[in-house]
Amino acid sequence: MKQELVDIIEQLQGQRILVIGDMVADIYLEGKISRISREAPVLVLEQAAEKIVAGGAANVVNNAATLGGKVFAVGLLGLDNGAKGLKTILFENGANTDGLFCDEKRPTISKTRIIAGGRATVSQQIVRIDKESKEPMAKAFESHIEQYMKPLLPHIRGIVLSDYGCGTITETLKKQLLDYAHKRGIPTIVDSRYDIRGFGGVDYVKQNDAELAAAVGRKLPDEEALYEAGQELLQDMQARGVLITRGEKGMVLFEANGAIHDIPVSDKSEVYDVSGAGDTCVATFILALAAGIEPSLAAELSNVASGIAVRKLGTATVSTEELLAAVRE
Repeated sequence: MKQELVDIIEQLQGQRILVIGDMVADIYLEGKISRISREAPVLVLEQAAEKIVAGGAANVVNNAATLGGKVFAVGLLGLDNGAKGLKTILFENGANTDGLFCDEKRPTISKTRIIAGGRATVSQQIVRIDKESKEPMAKAFESHIEQYMKPLLPHIRGIVLSDYGCGTITETLKKQLLDYAHKRGIPTIVDSRYDIRGFGGVDYVKQNDAELAAAVGRKLPDEEALYEAGQELLQDMQARGVLITRGEKGMVLFEANGAIHDIPVSDKSEVYDVSGAGDTCVATFILALAAGIEPSLAAELSNVASGIAVRKLGTATVSTEELLAAVRE
């Protein structure tokens, strides 16, 4: 198995992937505690640093790029610092950002975390501020995205739909992509936080166990309940596979041929931060499918990659070198 996974990693290199969805700028503002404000009983912070990290669909793009894929990011940004930061990050990691269109009338989707600390104080998040537009995407930008994708799609070998409920993947774009991919045998995968059942026609569905419970509308107290729910979602969506991530319990892949693959965690060392690990999973899985790898092996490799990501703080990427090292261990 070890050599088989090493060989697969080599096949990921250069695979052409399209990632469409809600591009999120995770912004971290770090401040040193100065004093208590005279205006209100709140801390006054002296800003010490600002960092922008790729989140949402942008984190899938980032991971697919650092794993060696040739990735094309498609989505909508604002004309602000968040947009500039995301484009810079993705471009520096080798992703193509020509499909990220900027609408000056809406902000880049962002999650700004205020981190307070001092010499004798452990730094900690004190508040998070989310920013996004609730308005539907303007028809003009939907048309821009359509026109951008038209000449690109014949060269694509895998498609990710990354939906965080912010409206980037319109019904029109969704239908066009899934119809095109289905006719030409291009593998597709969706990761949708709130509306997974709205993506009927997709090949593979990725959910975590909490999202699966929400999708079937009931609690999943044990293994049997989770297995029933996974098979139910697979059948309802008529997908080729459903991949469920379970944190420290690993993953389960349900396939349309009836096969169920229970994949335990690859490394049982301490899990630091699970944020963004699902994006790493999706990026690895679609790259492997694009290379023609069978789904069970693609899931095995994505499990190893996710195990690397959870040992890093915040949303993080995994490199080819890290993945090779982990597989060889």
